[in-house]
Amino acid sequence: MELRHLRYFLAVAEDLNFRRAAERLGMAQPPLSSQIHDLERELGVQLFRRVPKGAELTEAGAAFLVEVPEIFECVDRAVRMAQRGGRGEVGQLRVGFTGSTSFNEIVPEALRNYRRAYPEVELNLEELNSLQLLDRLTHERLDAVFIRPGNEPPSGVAVLPLPPESMMVVVPIEHRLAHQYALELKDLAGEPLVLFSRAIGPALYDEVIDACRRAGFEPQIGQIASQITSIANLVAVELGVSIVPARMATAAVPGVCYIPIKGIAPVARIALATRLTDRSISTRNFVAYVKQAAQKLSHLER
Repeated sequence: MELRHLRYFLAVAEDLNFRRAAERLGMAQPPLSSQIHDLERELGVQLFRRVPKGAELTEAGAAFLVEVPEIFECVDRAVRMAQRGGRGEVGQLRVGFTGSTSFNEIVPEALRNYRRAYPEVELNLEELNSLQLLDRLTHERLDAVFIRPGNEPPSGVAVLPLPPESMMVVVPIEHRLAHQYALELKDLAGEPLVLFSRAIGPALYDEVIDACRRAGFEPQIGQIASQITSIANLVAVELGVSIVPARMATAAVPGVCYIPIKGIAPVARIALATRLTDRSISTRNFVAYVKQAAQKLSHLER
């Protein structure tokens, strides 16, 4: 049984006349009658009775007519869903981010705009460190991840560089440097440095350490934070000073001051990573919104 047989049946059932139904379908009457006979043979029942003015439904035909329109509704719904899926309007998108990248305007801007554009896509978010995010990405447990990129991306991963963030010094509010308008990194020589573990963010960790060395001193690591987002809290209790992405100042942790860096200064690189083999339209749509958010940010900062 094919859908065309059901369409032919509906046309005759609506007109109760083979000639008029054939004209409406744009075909000759004999082929239409032949197709209806084929359908009746397949079903094993008679659907129409010939009457002087055309045709009428048999009891079997009337029962069949109750169900057939629902079949076309299901088909139409399936077609619409397929088309929406092809446009990325339904389905699932799994996005990961690090604790520090979540402070970057690009991340919430892209997520917010994507969510508004595709409200029926199931959006799942996960916060991990960059190494964990890349592992979940390569094992197809995440679709796109905001990371602090290293020098070489893992095999099979595409990395979209985004505008880097400036970094700031964060000191306790009672610290001797707290009231400076701006600092050079060399002003931190001899100060215990609160940093996150290199194991969870090697790229950003190395950027900070290398910048200190370029400024002429070997940083003194005073305290290791389990997460970069907890650094300001450790600084607030005077365990040391730190260098963090500038946008983390929006967290407004009590008891600390954020101070711009002049001269030699590290930057916090950020990127969006996706799988090279990912052909998902949902991922492609999200990448487009990330690029749009990055362009907007770059324009505002000019």
